[in-house]
Amino acid sequence: MQKVAVVTGGSSGIGKSAAEYLAARGCLVYEFSRRDAPEGAVRHISADVTDEGSVARAVEQVIREAGRIDILLNNAGFGISGAAEFTPLEEARRQLEVNFWGMVRVTRAVLPHMRKQGGGRIVNTSSVAAPVPIPFQTYYSVSKAAINSFTMSVANEVRPFGITLCAVMPGDTRTGFTDGRLRRDDGDEEYGGRIGRSVAKMEADERGGADPAAVGAFLGRVALSARKQVLYTVGFSYKMAVLLVKLLPASAANRLIGALYAR
Repeated sequence: MQKVAVVTGGSSGIGKSAAEYLAARGCLVYEFSRRDAPEGAVRHISADVTDEGSVARAVEQVIREAGRIDILLNNAGFGISGAAEFTPLEEARRQLEVNFWGMVRVTRAVLPHMRKQGGGRIVNTSSVAAPVPIPFQTYYSVSKAAINSFTMSVANEVRPFGITLCAVMPGDTRTGFTDGRLRRDDGDEEYGGRIGRSVAKMEADERGGADPAAVGAFLGRVALSARKQVLYTVGFSYKMAVLLVKLLPASAANRLIGALYAR
């Protein structure tokens, strides 16, 4: 039976690469985003993950047309940077609204259909910034840490229904995410220029990061894989970084992160 996949945020970058990977391997793929429809084998449905009604209508359209949803890949998201102290709360809330609550809305809309059909696979795009919280990217890190916790908890809730969840944590990747980041340099003078230096380093790392096609393929392979880990890290160096943070005492790990990103 042809698998039916839904990819949120699949109109560009990692999400688009993942959607194309799944389509190339025989899946019927629907892409949810607010942007124009992508060309090729992926079917576009206009949807806003911050709008519960929009999400519900998009999911129901997939069910009407395809009859089921076997794979959900939650990838919609964006980034903000700046000092936590100076980031307006409405912007911090928007970060969580898209990255975390957007994932929750789509997952909640899809889960009843997966329960009724007796199984499904949900893959959530997280980040290495979840276990390695990045200073001056605090609210983004918080949103991704919340995704990891949600994924691990709900995986146990829905396991009896044949539904599996996992979160994939990419590191730096060359995508439009960098240029699309909402930058707040408020307070940089008070912080001794550390905000600007930190964000410049982050963005240089991203621009020299992994090929989005490779990261998207990783997501696609995880979505189709028989292995059912709950957390995946993309790239050997990032696996080592995550392991190091786990092994070190929290204070030592945090000092190391600060030395890299908060000078």
